[in-house]
Amino acid sequence: MKMFVDVIQVYLYCHVVDFRKAINGLSLIVEQEMDLPLFSECLFVFCNGGRDKIKILYWDRSGFCLWQKQLEKEHFKWPKEPNNKNMVINEEQLHWLLQGVDITQIKPHKTLHYDSIN
Repeated sequence: MKMFVDVIQVYLYCHVVDFRKAINGLSLIVEQEMDLPLFSECLFVFCNGGRDKIKILYWDRSGFCLWQKQLEKEHFKWPKEPNNKNMVINEEQLHWLLQGVDITQIKPHKTLHYDSIN
């Protein structure tokens, strides 16, 4: 997805959202329920109950932008975080999610840290 902002962080709202909500309603969720800075260069991603629609809200220096994708068949593999309302992912994981990949099942190699080669 080509955005007009440099993406600092991507936040998924893990609960179901009523998709009659537009910019104002989703903005309230970001500020009041997710407790996140609305005017940052972050993407806020929401999914409907049927998991066939995703909305992405972001601030673009002079106003809000709202992007939506609706699947004709199948469903998004939306992560479930029972203890949290938010989940932080990177831009690459967002692309995978939009392509139908279950991002909770992807396990990359662990990062190794060494002090020397001995």
